[in-house]
Amino acid sequence: MPYPAPMRTACIPLRATLLNTADIELWPGGLLQARSNGHARLLARAQRVLRRKRDGQYLAVALAEGLQPLIPNLSREPGLAIAKRTLAQDAARHRNGLERVATLPLHRMQVRLETLGLDADRYAARSGLALIPEPTQLRFAGFDRWRRALWLDPGAARAWGRMQNAALEDGIVLDAISGYRSHDYQLGIFERKLARGLTVEQILAVNAAPGFSEHHSGLALDIGTPGEPPAEESFETTSAFAWLQANAAAHGFRLSYPRDNPHGIVYEPWHWCLARRDSAG
Repeated sequence: MPYPAPMRTACIPLRATLLNTADIELWPGGLLQARSNGHARLLARAQRVLRRKRDGQYLAVALAEGLQPLIPNLSREPGLAIAKRTLAQDAARHRNGLERVATLPLHRMQVRLETLGLDADRYAARSGLALIPEPTQLRFAGFDRWRRALWLDPGAARAWGRMQNAALEDGIVLDAISGYRSHDYQLGIFERKLARGLTVEQILAVNAAPGFSEHHSGLALDIGTPGEPPAEESFETTSAFAWLQANAAAHGFRLSYPRDNPHGIVYEPWHWCLARRDSAG
């Protein structure tokens, strides 16, 4: 379930936020590609776009005059009441100048993992990984290699920006391959690989189980450099990786899955996670 390409916009606010609920994401206007002429006119005026997490369907746009449906029977959409409440709360936060990032509940993940044949408690004990909740909001951190919006925890977004700039001063270009991923996104990865005939054990050697990926937190990102294929072990031979080894810790980032890591995940020289939350700014 890839994110759609961004619209071409003159200016995207660097402090733009993604509001996150269990079923629906609330994107800031200007970052989603219109899928029809009618949608294009509405998206051009949108303050927020409500997007279903499960399949990326655009549900409605929040305009100055109110919520405009983009699908029939919007009122029956699961999670709509919570999304509308989140919109109202966000308006109040802006009026009061507050930024508060909480996390979403995990109560549905056990059942969803069971549908994949995964026992969450057994997997946690075996891998040493914990279920990771999604944040209630994420900060726009620029674009990834494919010009998709990159979403990160606010502290991670600031740390990533500073690290990118520091690398550039040393003649090193770091680009993002991916950042935040929802539980739905990770479930989609598993479902597609199972459909191709891979076993659960084969998938778990490469991907953390849905709900257990550091990407859910918004604190992790996969890093690449121009000319190098994404998410390949060959990244370790690049000057970009050498720079990260020498400098990433100073910016709060650590390599999550080195060789022979205790989690049973293959070596991932591209995967880095903010080891501490940045409380500045």
